[in-house]
Amino acid sequence: MDSEPDAVLGPFSSPGARATPWASVLTVLGEAEVFWLSTVRPDGRPHVTPLLAAWSLGGMCFTTGGQERKARNLDRHPHCALTTGTSALTGVDVVIEGVASVVDGRSERQQAVADFERKYGPHLTSPEGSWYGLGEAVVAGGVRLYRVAPTVGFAFGKLPTSSQTRYTWPSP
Repeated sequence: MDSEPDAVLGPFSSPGARATPWASVLTVLGEAEVFWLSTVRPDGRPHVTPLLAAWSLGGMCFTTGGQERKARNLDRHPHCALTTGTSALTGVDVVIEGVASVVDGRSERQQAVADFERKYGPHLTSPEGSWYGLGEAVVAGGVRLYRVAPTVGFAFGKLPTSSQTRYTWPSP
């Protein structure tokens, strides 16, 4: 699933805008510290929560406890969206939509933890870090690791030139 998606410049882009290359989106995803996960509650209301996430295993990965609202929502309805970007009128905002599933394989969990630790460093690896020990809990299976298999993504380039790039991945 690490193949590059198809990219198409959207109709709401500025004249002369160009599609944002997927490599640029991967850079944004790699540098972003906070992501917003959107899921659907059983009664249809939205649920949005901030969390750590990393591009790993060919999709967006994040963790949660099995009894948290987002996990219970995904148990019923695995379609979700992860968003990140800037709180400014410049830069690039990214949306990845897809289907979340729990990662069960130990080697896959180890790979995702390595990617998280590389990205978030001492926040996960230092005894003083806010999430120290999370990696061990994920590998051991005590914390759920989700992978969102992307179906569609968007990059919204902002000032000085607005662009809307849509990414699609082939069906598995």
